[in-house]
Amino acid sequence: MPKSQSSAPLALDDLDRALLHAVATDGEVTNKELAAQLGIAESTCAYRRRLLRERGVIGRARTVIDPAALGFPLQAVVTVRLGSHSKELVEDFYDAIVRTPRVLQVFHVAGSADFLVHVAVESPEMLRDMVLEHITVHRGVRQTETQLAFDVRQGVGVTGPQA
Repeated sequence: MPKSQSSAPLALDDLDRALLHAVATDGEVTNKELAAQLGIAESTCAYRRRLLRERGVIGRARTVIDPAALGFPLQAVVTVRLGSHSKELVEDFYDAIVRTPRVLQVFHVAGSADFLVHVAVESPEMLRDMVLEHITVHRGVRQTETQLAFDVRQGVGVTGPQA
């Protein structure tokens, strides 16, 4: 996820929120369809959408790919604890792990763990190999723990109801 340009939230009105909810639900919705959904002029819709992009509220669009459909049905979260927390060591691990095939997301976190690495693999054996060959080999890694995901669902996000 991109880093926010500022820590202060932007002031959004009800139309902005409705527009964001609609594009978060269907990123391929056209301005014409969106304008009809929201009951506004197409030009207003295009202007508001462009403004939200320029302000950094809407980032680049991404296609969601189902890992299971590509032969990677097993998902897991690998908890990683580092032995040292120098800026160089943390950045080296972070940079390397996000470039590792079958890594879906990486969270740098506070607490008992330093990183959460979300992966999708072909089998339990490939999960083991992923941990041993791509995670524990980094010089700073002290300990890992693997949590198998039985199911993965998307939440409503920050634009959903009551947001």
